[in-house]
Amino acid sequence: MDINWQIKTLTAEEQNAAIRLSTDLDISPVAGRILAGRGIRTAAEARAYIRPSLESLHDPFLMKDMGTAVDRLCRAIDTHERIMVYGDYDVDGTTAVALMYSFLRTQTDNLIYYIPDRYTEGYGISTKGIDTAKEQGCSLVIALDCGIKAVDKMEYARSIGVDFIICDHHTPGDTIPRAVAVLNMKRADCLYPFKELSGCGVGFKLAQAYAQRRGIAMQEVYRLLPLLAMSIASDIVPVTGENRLLAFYGLRALNASPSVGLQAIMRVAGIEGKTITISDLVYKIGPRINAAGRIKSGAEAVRLLISDDADAADQFAREIDTYNQNRRDFDIRTTEEALAQLEKDPMNTAKFTTVVYSPEWHKGVVGIAASRLTETYYRPTIVLTAGEDDIISGSARSVSDFDIYTAIDSCRDLLTNFGGHKFAAGLSMHKADLPEFKRRFEEYVASHITPSQQAPTLEVEAEVELRDMNWKMYKILQCLEPFGPGNERPLFLCRNLINNRNTRAVSDGKHLHLDLTDRVVAMDGIAFGQGPKAEYIQNGNAVDVCFYLEENSYHGRSTLQMNAQDIKLC
Repeated sequence: MDINWQIKTLTAEEQNAAIRLSTDLDISPVAGRILAGRGIRTAAEARAYIRPSLESLHDPFLMKDMGTAVDRLCRAIDTHERIMVYGDYDVDGTTAVALMYSFLRTQTDNLIYYIPDRYTEGYGISTKGIDTAKEQGCSLVIALDCGIKAVDKMEYARSIGVDFIICDHHTPGDTIPRAVAVLNMKRADCLYPFKELSGCGVGFKLAQAYAQRRGIAMQEVYRLLPLLAMSIASDIVPVTGENRLLAFYGLRALNASPSVGLQAIMRVAGIEGKTITISDLVYKIGPRINAAGRIKSGAEAVRLLISDDADAADQFAREIDTYNQNRRDFDIRTTEEALAQLEKDPMNTAKFTTVVYSPEWHKGVVGIAASRLTETYYRPTIVLTAGEDDIISGSARSVSDFDIYTAIDSCRDLLTNFGGHKFAAGLSMHKADLPEFKRRFEEYVASHITPSQQAPTLEVEAEVELRDMNWKMYKILQCLEPFGPGNERPLFLCRNLINNRNTRAVSDGKHLHLDLTDRVVAMDGIAFGQGPKAEYIQNGNAVDVCFYLEENSYHGRSTLQMNAQDIKLC
């Protein structure tokens, strides 16, 4: 699949800022360009960006209904009401529950948590969950990472005397549920400045507001930031604004003093003792936490995350690691079967969408399979499997900047339930409606997707020479972390590179060890999946390389290298 390269263009104002920053900070023009492209205009702004302060967090009471939520929570704690902390079964939901539960147990002993079963209850607030709250004597439920569309469920909860505070970040529907308080920055009537908090982030703001009201040292809230960093990384929210600030301090706290539960999961993931990055959260820790909800129960992830007992935490982490191994097996089989199904469709290559269904697929991995399929066909994708009765349900994943939530919303009359955001969503429908849904979803996408959204694009920060890629540049790049959506790791382009001495295929010809030069400077690198290009380069032909600059440590020696994301033959 061809990949488009798009070199970032700066406005005249940004170009002027880049020049000023380069001069005032004594950095290279390339580094000045990177900072200017992130909205930084002055040296003072650059220093604030590099060293963010928790004091710059927004006042949580700017969020609609926050005062009401804190009033209700204070009353519940003061009168010894029993409180249920309720959350979704994915990483965002389970970390949100762990954060809120860990915070509130310093304030009350009258507390339980609840994670709905993915298979018997499905996503969001369930009738069973509400009934459990009533049976357990809980008069207040704090719902995290779900609830914004639970209009009917809130009416039922009200009817049996169970109050709800909803903390959600998903796109609201036409009607806001009648809970005691609904905290969601995306409400049309909410003036909170930052709109991209994770579900755990909304819960954090409630804890922050409660601490402010009660005069609790804010450090009691900040010690839980590693959980919030996990949610920010795993839920793929923009790592900008408050999210970048919270992830920055969450990673710092995680590396300095991880909780017992997090230490245990780091051990089974093989990353204990190393400096944990956003990538480790996304690819090492997040999938294991997610696996609990996919294979067994999200409650097991919460149990691990709130554990204070090292031996118990180790046991919980090993169990979750086993679930992750099972999840991988299901994932591989589902993806292979889905690809085979598509290959049998004579119209597949002409379509703008992928929608596949099998009653045999494991519900816990359909989202992962959808992501895998987008890597193969690069188009909006939905993977569905059997639910209860004649209902089928599944997950959707988008591409580039295409809004898949709006595309699904255009078919809402065919759905029994749906929710999510621009890049990912969940949905369910009667099986009989699948053919019509596929037709209308395809029709909508075909008429709204742009040509640039139909092929993967690498946004290049700057075209550079290899001499620009030095340790000073690398240190500046480190100051821009943590990286993620909206604050991408800078990607560079070097043109017309040739073999220096030792470019060669490795790993049975699959990957490519690079040893390239621009005839002035040479640099090593790695290019995964690019092994077949070795002979072309070895024969003296030039290539253009899109790459990240990274540190490679080997036998105690550190060097800089290219991590090539794409190579084009000249």
